[in-house]
Amino acid sequence: MRIPRLILHEHLQRLGWPGLCGASLLLLALAYAGLGLLPGRQALDELVERSVRGEQQLARIANGTLAPSMAPGQQLDAFLQALPAQLDATSAIDRIYALASQERIALDSGEYSLGIDPKTHLARYQILLPVRGSYPQQRRFLNALLSEVPALVLEDLELKRKQIAESELEGRLRMTLYLSRW
Repeated sequence: MRIPRLILHEHLQRLGWPGLCGASLLLLALAYAGLGLLPGRQALDELVERSVRGEQQLARIANGTLAPSMAPGQQLDAFLQALPAQLDATSAIDRIYALASQERIALDSGEYSLGIDPKTHLARYQILLPVRGSYPQQRRFLNALLSEVPALVLEDLELKRKQIAESELEGRLRMTLYLSRW
């Protein structure tokens, strides 16, 4: 429905200046409510929701169903305590070979080098192993390796086939085992 301009002009003349000022103030109030108050209300609702979640988390900590979070210094100490000691490197390497034999993957003799990380002062045991086996075997081996030796970091994996019809892959696996020096 279209309102003719003449009718609109007559209504505006009947309102006069006070009516126009009132209508413009009404439009300004609606704009302020939409652009100023509505985002503030949404932010307030979000803060209330976060407060409720915090109270629920505190209640779970008080009940003992949730462990309290640690301070950053405590997190670092817990991380360092979770790492194997430098003297336990041979048991971690034995675990690597045991997981490989479980999957019937051939691990030839590798290269090992021990170093100290200058930034973290942790011992780094870099391991370079040639691997040989099928893709599913190597995939299961890597999944088991990373889940059972959490201090081990897979840095590089290179796989190749001699011929396209072969199911066995030859590759090179480069890992770093982080060890605590305490």
